[in-house]
Amino acid sequence: MAQGGSEHTRFWQSRELGGIELLHAHYIEQCFTPHVHEGFVFTVIEQGAQRFRHRGTDHLAPAGSMVLINPDELHTGSKAHEYGWRYRAFYPEVSQVSCVLQELELGQAGLPGFADSVLHDPLLGQCFAELHCLLDSQTSALQQQTAWREAILLLFQRHARIPQVATPGREPQAVARAKELLASQLAEPPSLEQLAAAVNLSPFHFARVFRRATGLPPHAWLKQRRLEQARALLRSGRTPLSVAMQLGFADQSHLTRQFKQAYGVGPAEYRNASIR
Repeated sequence: MAQGGSEHTRFWQSRELGGIELLHAHYIEQCFTPHVHEGFVFTVIEQGAQRFRHRGTDHLAPAGSMVLINPDELHTGSKAHEYGWRYRAFYPEVSQVSCVLQELELGQAGLPGFADSVLHDPLLGQCFAELHCLLDSQTSALQQQTAWREAILLLFQRHARIPQVATPGREPQAVARAKELLASQLAEPPSLEQLAAAVNLSPFHFARVFRRATGLPPHAWLKQRRLEQARALLRSGRTPLSVAMQLGFADQSHLTRQFKQAYGVGPAEYRNASIR
């Protein structure tokens, strides 16, 4: 990596791939706080190195490696190299991946995931890096859509794991109900006692169950849902100020700070890329 330089980001959505979000960034001092994404995260480290915490373990992703994050998995991100890290990122929604897997006959047993946080697979890394560049070019939709399917096929055939069917029980139902309640009251959420009472668990037991199931305490999970809803509202053209007011952020700067800590770009830049 060349010495010096400054942070820069380019965020956009691929119309040809149904709106998949893409980011090309060079970060030096950016520090991603613990956060989750509703969909998958596939990144290719081009230069430098990234350090991140995922599934309770610290990981190092050097140049040439790929980082894989399954939906709703808590993770962080910061530099592990003097000059930061430059990378190309894909943020496909679950539906955008699952529909391709169905086409490729890879999703019959449910949505596969990934056991490894960092991949050292030069062929795969090159495939996704070239795809990312392709999606930032004037090539045809036919070529881009074909390349996307070829990359997904290669990734899931080489590195995916088949999910185990979860045993239903009272605690998973309680967590699911609590998620529904929090998601429906983003601006004025219920208290811990109110949530626990609604799912018929003690507050202490509920808090432990919720954190074990999601990786986050309820208030932190609420923060993630607020940020995800903020993304949806910004994509629809709403201004950052109106989004901050609607979702219970203290003010616009509060939204901006949390949004950039989670996604690496500010809400105004995200909105502008989405409505172009």
